[in-house]
Amino acid sequence: MTQAMNLAAFVARLPQARWLRFTAPAAFYALAGRLLPWSWGAAALFGLAGLVLGLGLAPTDLQQGDAYRVIFIHVPAVWMSWVIYVVIASWVGLSLVLNTRLSSMMATALAPTGALMSFIALWTGSLWGKPFWGTWWIWDAHLTVELVLLLLYLGLMVLQASIADPRGNDRAVAVLALVGVVNVPIIYFSVDWWNTLHPGSGIDFTRAPSMSSMMLGGTLLMAAAFWAWSIAVALHRVRSIILESEQGNEWVAELPEARP
Repeated sequence: MTQAMNLAAFVARLPQARWLRFTAPAAFYALAGRLLPWSWGAAALFGLAGLVLGLGLAPTDLQQGDAYRVIFIHVPAVWMSWVIYVVIASWVGLSLVLNTRLSSMMATALAPTGALMSFIALWTGSLWGKPFWGTWWIWDAHLTVELVLLLLYLGLMVLQASIADPRGNDRAVAVLALVGVVNVPIIYFSVDWWNTLHPGSGIDFTRAPSMSSMMLGGTLLMAAAFWAWSIAVALHRVRSIILESEQGNEWVAELPEARP
């Protein structure tokens, strides 16, 4: 027992372990409150700049006309749908290793935003596909695995809401999240692995982009806006979850927003 306590104290003193203090709900609640204004501001700034550049200044595509401009919403939504699921899987993995209460709260906070991003990705993809494929939906490999990702998000949300036992809830969500994360690289490589109608990415950081600099700039600015907005929404939601789950603790009662 003494050796285990000494080992825990040694690990806690390591510089790379200092961030672990933010896995405590009280510490993360305060940190999230400080980050929220910056996240909302960054989302507004990047979003405005991206829309001006993408919708107003970027040239018309020679083959697709102005219909291509849906990519300024579609591409960032697709990216965020992947990233958020990987982040959820990372949080639940951390929960299994360190048994942190914050992990399940973050998974609960992130799942609705990830589901929204998957829905936007599929919806805007249909808007693009109708004039070019002649149909709103086709069982293309890339679209199908993105739909599977949306169903995985919905499955996480159903599990979070349906299991009353907190420990059983956390384990069920962790299993689904860690198993489902395999779908993310499948989505990414589906265009290369199968004979899919979905066009390849115009952005590849290993080679020169196949789109104009204004198109690329608008896409990256909108991606940054989606990142910042997703972070802000997740932080706002997790603060509400923390207040609800920790309402019996003294530190919550001392918060200005908790006073009548």
